[in-house]
Amino acid sequence: MSFKLKIGTEITNEELNNFNTTIKGLLNSKNISSESVVTKKNGDIVVEDEVINNGDEIQLIRIIYGG
Repeated sequence: MSFKLKIGTEITNEELNNFNTTIKGLLNSKNISSESVVTKKNGDIVVEDEVINNGDEIQLIRIIYGG
């Protein structure tokens, strides 16, 4: 199973062996805190429990904190 992953300007094609991989699982595998990003799947904002499907485009948008 493959999907496209976009983090900032970097775009990679990723392979997953597990058909039940969630956004949370992806974030854990990349050592990214779910509190530091907003996740889009095929252009729509999704929650951590969303399952990644073959051919999906996942975009991780870093949240910028400041004051």
